[in-house]
Amino acid sequence: MSETLPLHVVATGSDADALVRRCTAAGWKAHRGFALLEPAWDLAERRLVAHGTVADEHTASQAVLAAARGAGIVAVATGRVALALAADLRRVGPLGLMPGKPEPTDGLDLDLEQRALLNRLAAGSTIAAAADAEFVSLRTANRRIAAARQALGVKTTREAVMIYIKHARG
Repeated sequence: MSETLPLHVVATGSDADALVRRCTAAGWKAHRGFALLEPAWDLAERRLVAHGTVADEHTASQAVLAAARGAGIVAVATGRVALALAADLRRVGPLGLMPGKPEPTDGLDLDLEQRALLNRLAAGSTIAAAADAEFVSLRTANRRIAAARQALGVKTTREAVMIYIKHARG
């Protein structure tokens, strides 16, 4: 799987619809639901993006299996199911990337999760709200932000956000 695999967990159907439209515009084929009956194991060449609501563990496991087989995922989930699904999908690849979009080359030594949190903080979110929006615990968000501060060589989260804004957006 050399191409970026779209893996997304969102809270609303409208967010999911927008992501599915972006994936199909990039050449992916939308597939409603996460049960993939394709005979071949490796689905990367098929460029399928499975989408739908994940409300229980069974559906979450189907989504993770589809991602492991090379399908993109756009899942609508909330609460503990969303947290668990996001954690499992991160084992397959980074969340939030879109096909055809290059990874950032701004010179900042930050991973995608750190960037997502700093981006939300730059937009005015609290750390708790950013953690919730990124489907991570507050503790995990605080650890990632602390690692970002260390990588950027600053002592405060405010300084990290300012550097992020200056380099990543500028």
